[in-house]
Amino acid sequence: MTRITSFTRQGLTFDVLDQGPEDGPVVLLLHGFPQDARGWDDVAARLNAQGLRTLAMDQRGYSPGARPTELAAYRREELSGDALALADEAGAERFHLVGHDWGGVLAWDIALRAPQRVTSLTVLSTPHPTALGHALKTPDQVKKSWYIGMFQIPAAPERLLAGRVGTLTRRAGIPGEAAERYGRRFATADDLRGPINWYRAMLRKDGVAGKNAGNGIITVPTTFVWGNRDPALGRTAAEETQVYVHAPYEFIELDAGHWLPELEAPAVAEAIVDRISSVTSE
Repeated sequence: MTRITSFTRQGLTFDVLDQGPEDGPVVLLLHGFPQDARGWDDVAARLNAQGLRTLAMDQRGYSPGARPTELAAYRREELSGDALALADEAGAERFHLVGHDWGGVLAWDIALRAPQRVTSLTVLSTPHPTALGHALKTPDQVKKSWYIGMFQIPAAPERLLAGRVGTLTRRAGIPGEAAERYGRRFATADDLRGPINWYRAMLRKDGVAGKNAGNGIITVPTTFVWGNRDPALGRTAAEETQVYVHAPYEFIELDAGHWLPELEAPAVAEAIVDRISSVTSE
């Protein structure tokens, strides 16, 4: 079996980190903003040690060869399609799915869209979209989500953040090497246009948080891991998420902030392994 270093879908080329035993159960890892596939390094190493094969890609807007500029390219269907195409490339008809931040939003969507392919689901930080939608009617979550409105402004957010991502993520607690890597990846406004287009497209009818998003029940075994010091995602939606999972479910609250893959890797890996073990032992 040849390691996957990249794959192509609809003319876009995505970079991939394929690690762990080649014949191990596949775990698909989806990163958030402003991260990349290497944000999973510490978690992946722990999963690999447990005999799991991890596939982490730099997602649409992040991989240098997959940066469409048009907003329609960031529709929910396209983003989920990229992740499913990676599973197809690996020959994984079924896989374990893990997502953080925007990757978590996408993980919920994939579990709704293709539950027959998702053996287990572990989501970090990001609550079920319907629960988050309800929370956005509360002053606390509105205050936490102020930046989403700012990101709707054309062009300005890219110019504002260009060259500052490394400094901002370091201040947020991301370890130095990772923060520097993110800073290099998002050095210019053009580098940031794709990732910020995820936010601009999110409220469209066919966006990941649009009118028709998240209006479904999760039917695969699920673990939701949330940091109680997360500055962007509050307790209301975190606790309501269980309502939308009609399958074995665990809610894990950590005394932590938002950057769980980088800063809470042991706890995150344990949660993922426990969820996978719970379905493989049935």
